[in-house]
Amino acid sequence: MPYASNQELPAAVREHLPRHAQDIFREAFNSAFDEYADRGEQRETLAFRVAWAAVKRSYRKHGDDWHAKH
Repeated sequence: MPYASNQELPAAVREHLPRHAQDIFREAFNSAFDEYADRGEQRETLAFRVAWAAVKRSYRKHGDDWHAKH
């Protein structure tokens, strides 16, 4: 289901991503969730994949921390 705010994101996202990366994740997830409305049970899985891919375009994980790419 779409997320209205970053506080609604799963703990794994909220607790590990910087705020800006959370914004990217939420916006990409919500957009993909709408885009894949016809995919039934796969809808949420696809939206998560799209959201993580969007985050990884701008952020890189170093150990347990995520940092903006330069």
